[in-house]
Amino acid sequence: MNCIRTFGYTLVFSLLMLGGYAQKAMQNHPNIIVFMVDDMGWMDSAVPFYDSLMPLNKQYHTPNMEHMAMMGVKFTNAYAQPVCTPSRVSYITGMNAARTHVTNWTSPNKNTDADEKDYQFESLNWNMNGWSNNAKMERTVLATPLPQLLKEAGYYTIHAGKAHWGAMGTPGANPYNLGFMVNISGHAAGHPQSYLSEERYGNIPGKYRAQAVPDLEEYYNTGTFLTEALTLEALKALETPISRKEPFFLNIAHYAVHTPLMADNRFVQKYYNAGLDSVEARYASLVEGMDKSLGDIMNFLKAKGVEKNTIILFISDNGGLDHHERGGTIDTHNYPLRSGKGSVYEGGIRVPMIVKWPGVVLPKTTNNTPVIIEDFFPSIVDMAGIAQNNIVQVIDGQSFVPLLKNPKMKRADRALVFHYPHKWIHLSENEKLGINYFSAIRYGNWKLLYNMRNQSVELYNLSKDIREQKDLSNQYTAEVKKLTILLGTELRKRKAQMPILKSSGKEIPFPDDAVQ
Repeated sequence: MNCIRTFGYTLVFSLLMLGGYAQKAMQNHPNIIVFMVDDMGWMDSAVPFYDSLMPLNKQYHTPNMEHMAMMGVKFTNAYAQPVCTPSRVSYITGMNAARTHVTNWTSPNKNTDADEKDYQFESLNWNMNGWSNNAKMERTVLATPLPQLLKEAGYYTIHAGKAHWGAMGTPGANPYNLGFMVNISGHAAGHPQSYLSEERYGNIPGKYRAQAVPDLEEYYNTGTFLTEALTLEALKALETPISRKEPFFLNIAHYAVHTPLMADNRFVQKYYNAGLDSVEARYASLVEGMDKSLGDIMNFLKAKGVEKNTIILFISDNGGLDHHERGGTIDTHNYPLRSGKGSVYEGGIRVPMIVKWPGVVLPKTTNNTPVIIEDFFPSIVDMAGIAQNNIVQVIDGQSFVPLLKNPKMKRADRALVFHYPHKWIHLSENEKLGINYFSAIRYGNWKLLYNMRNQSVELYNLSKDIREQKDLSNQYTAEVKKLTILLGTELRKRKAQMPILKSSGKEIPFPDDAVQ
């Protein structure tokens, strides 16, 4: 009897010890924060992502981004897709947008096509309902989401802000379905109805729309700007895992700097005083409010003693707004880059990206290796030290963790693919701006665009022509052939959808079939 009792005590003690070791092991996993900004351009900060400080950099006040760049690594060739939902789905699945068939932004309403009607092409049968964990859900892409993997590995998972992974009435509309344990204001809509607490962030009886931001009632009529409210709630949520000494994953995805361009009154006056027009002053105030949020989070981590074990990844979900609701002249807002959001020119897809990883990333460094939004999935899995078991999807992304650990590492050239077989907006200059029905590929310093309207191509050498002004397609025919074949191969491999001609009912050819 005593032997049995002794064995029982020993078993219990052993289990407790194993539990303690397991808890200690989990504490060694780094905390991870993804700080995602909506529609923020490559030039929308005081941090120079180009080779020198540009006039636009001097227009913005972002001291916390500057501090983060001083403490981490700045990626100067980071990319996303031309609009938001494709990038966001790629981020949580590791799949390229051409593969997910989530190639446009998703409407809040189920089975509602966001595409504008077009004179040349039929509506595309794309995954307009976004991401799903249900194989039977129509018009969605089935994939194992990143937050679910982190949750299963012991991470306390928090989402705050814009979600926009799927339409209402589908799994992607609810961040809990992706593996988040806390959801703060994430739903199906892609922008806020209002940033103002006086307007209840859109939740006014009789004026409510799908874009009204949920779950922030305690801030109504307090003068708390939306960006600030989301930050305060995110910091409250972090108290739980920090007090439990559990690793956490925070996805803070600000609605800023998306339209409506509303003034953050904490900051806007300085931009009026600087002579910016009213639209641009409001925009700059949104940028600075976002930057304050970044600083508040970094200060919180330091005060709680977890700064040294927390990785922060900063990125935007697409290039900056240009023609759409901005002040000033079209095709100037992302200069020296060409065009902006919705475009496959650099202004629409090249985004700011910074990674801060204390003890791993060498501070104040710059990495020029091209990376893309689907790389976040395998990279964060690597950072967390967890396995990619039971993943149902094909992963297109590549981990950039080796680049963080070895800044001198040189990677072989790889194909970065951008695919937008849609009509985002009515615009007379859409072809000049690379908007509506374009695909593109970057390979090394070369960039090739495929115009689906007329099945023509453009070729640029980004190392010499970041503005994409000199089309070299007639001069470098061998390079055109190489890249059209590569783009066509990648699109076929990912079963990419191509627009269907109204005149024939047939898909337009892939680029290598169109360009002989």
